[in-house]
Amino acid sequence: MQKRFKTKQINVGGVLVGGDAPISVQSMTFSKTRDVKATVEQIKRVEKAGCDIVRAAVPDYEDAYALKEIKLQISIPLVADIHFNYRLALIAAEVVDCIRINPGNIGSKERVKEVVKACKERDIPVRIGINGGSLEKEFENRYGNTPKGMVESALYNIKYLEDLDFTNIKISLKASDAARTVEAYRTLRSLIEYPFHLGVTEAGTLFHSTIKSSIALGSLLLDGIGDTMRVSITGELEKEIEVARAILKDSGRAKDGVNIISCPTCGRIQANLVTAVKEIEEKTAHIKTPLNISVMGCAVNAIGEAKEADVAIAFGNKSGLIIKKGEIIAKLDEKNLVERFLEEVEMEASKEKNSD
Repeated sequence: MQKRFKTKQINVGGVLVGGDAPISVQSMTFSKTRDVKATVEQIKRVEKAGCDIVRAAVPDYEDAYALKEIKLQISIPLVADIHFNYRLALIAAEVVDCIRINPGNIGSKERVKEVVKACKERDIPVRIGINGGSLEKEFENRYGNTPKGMVESALYNIKYLEDLDFTNIKISLKASDAARTVEAYRTLRSLIEYPFHLGVTEAGTLFHSTIKSSIALGSLLLDGIGDTMRVSITGELEKEIEVARAILKDSGRAKDGVNIISCPTCGRIQANLVTAVKEIEEKTAHIKTPLNISVMGCAVNAIGEAKEADVAIAFGNKSGLIIKKGEIIAKLDEKNLVERFLEEVEMEASKEKNSD
């Protein structure tokens, strides 16, 4: 895993993005923003799930004016998503923590200048959001719907703001497939110092988005690229956070919670491994301490995997072993294994937490 790129740090409503700040997780409401009750309810749901920053669409004036009331009822930073109408950005900038625009579709430089002025007055950042499927005509005509076109659009829009003496910026370069997304971010990373918001746009349902996002975002995170991220899933708010957190953890960029190592099911298994793993997963979900735990169905993989685990369980023929830090601490009947294993996991989590 490569060292994370050091980027300019910005502040989104108290959440630091870039530099050495933890990689934050974002989501976006799908209610009509003017429906304050529904929008607040969705924001509280994603906050409970572990969301750091939330975004709401602002397609018209009723939505823009609703932001003030929404902001009063939530406790995580709020980003306004603006397209085409710069006046909506001016209204939103009075209350939100960040404005997401594509400067190229806002209109004249005078209009962009007004948005920048409003953001400067409240010291809030702008996210330049480049989408592969909606590039400005000049870049689409010249490069097509390609990573090169996305990068050139980003550079153009960055300069747009820099010419107005505005550098409180973060960038996203989203396509609807992993390959273009990854290439665009990799290409731009060496050219600028601004923090990156990672994501695959229009990624689809839970299954398809999980695959696309794991490939794209996981690849970029392993490259050391990324400062904040969203996993876009059609209509699945809490799952967006769950999948994003899992990608961060499994890429090694976040150190929190339990990492469960379990063997693939095969004919050597001597216990109901699927049921055991499900129970262990459910009963360790609350643990935030970083732990590697191993659940193995036979002796073939158990000993080797257990050496790498903080706590391990190895099922045998109607019995099994509990192993901690590579040392066997108990041999028990199968019916008592999971309960004792969970006790040892809780003890290890508490010990690690207290030693921090």
